[in-house]
Amino acid sequence: MVDLQFFKTKDLSELNYELDEIQAQFSALPNQALERIEARNQNDDFFAYPITIFFDEKVAGFCVLDFGNDKLELTDNHNSVLLRSLSINPKFQGKGIGKSVMIVLDDFIKEHFKDCDEIVLSVNERNDFAFQIYIKAGYVYAGKKIDGRSGPQFVMSKILD
Repeated sequence: MVDLQFFKTKDLSELNYELDEIQAQFSALPNQALERIEARNQNDDFFAYPITIFFDEKVAGFCVLDFGNDKLELTDNHNSVLLRSLSINPKFQGKGIGKSVMIVLDDFIKEHFKDCDEIVLSVNERNDFAFQIYIKAGYVYAGKKIDGRSGPQFVMSKILD
């Protein structure tokens, strides 16, 4: 079973995994994402929340829920959240965890961030595997693209009801 929890320092040792060369193009590692959050916090930007992904009570992955202004590059909705840096530890891949995360994420956001009514994300146009997971989880691609660090990104969104 997949469970999402706000990141705790004790999770860090189990989040010290590496992605293969292909996956590393598409997602920041947990350590990288945490460093970026720490740098933002130095500038009083406390709007990014690191999330630990658990599978059967074991640390299996990581993502960030970002309520900062970066999301406005993807949407005009100020009540949205930007999903970033989603990755699953390679030891846990192939078990449907990524797909499950996309399903339980809705309820997690509704429970902890009551004003949020939309999730936005960007996915590299070459990352068809992730794109298909997002489509199956109810995300919509409306034709908008942005430039990303590894090339063009499809902007996807899901309205929370």
